[in-house]
Amino acid sequence: MVFLCWARPSPQQQKSCIEKSGTFNYDTKYQGATAKPVSCIKDDKELSKDGYLVNHGRVLVGSGLQTYEKGKAALQSWRHFGLNWAFVDPKTPIQNGVKFCVCVKEFLPWVMMPLQVVYVKENKMAKKKKAVASFGFGSGTLQGHLLAGEERFSIELDENDQVWYEVLSFSKPAHFLSFIGYPYVQLRQKYFAHQSANAVLKNV
Repeated sequence: MVFLCWARPSPQQQKSCIEKSGTFNYDTKYQGATAKPVSCIKDDKELSKDGYLVNHGRVLVGSGLQTYEKGKAALQSWRHFGLNWAFVDPKTPIQNGVKFCVCVKEFLPWVMMPLQVVYVKENKMAKKKKAVASFGFGSGTLQGHLLAGEERFSIELDENDQVWYEVLSFSKPAHFLSFIGYPYVQLRQKYFAHQSANAVLKNV
């Protein structure tokens, strides 16, 4: 089952995709795994043994609390998906359990890929009289997605007052189309991480 659309998917088509998507298509033991530190994911031998590959990108987008708040607002309104070839309905609430579609333009058709928010994490504290904060959320793939796995988007204000945007995911093919074209899929993931970081930069 693959959700294709010849024109830019309408809200009704996205809703239909979500309704037909069903449950998660990856192992329950890995749900929420992207909430762990990057080093834990990269060193997880069981994850790689089960065929998952890790994709990670971290970009400095500015400094200061104001930049962090703007970056957080960008994630909350899906502006990191503000691309001409990929988007998510900006009205989608970022709440645990919410299902949504990532719509991606691939050659001629659009592909609608269903996911569900697995967790939302936000931390704020003070270190040496400096604000330290982070906001992020992880989403897991559902039946009908070309891949099986999880992805986390996050924004962080560190103790050096620098603001970082980060994308972390692990995935493997879940459909023969992604299986035969997985090297291309991996390149697209890295390209998306770069383009997504640029989209965040425009909003901070």
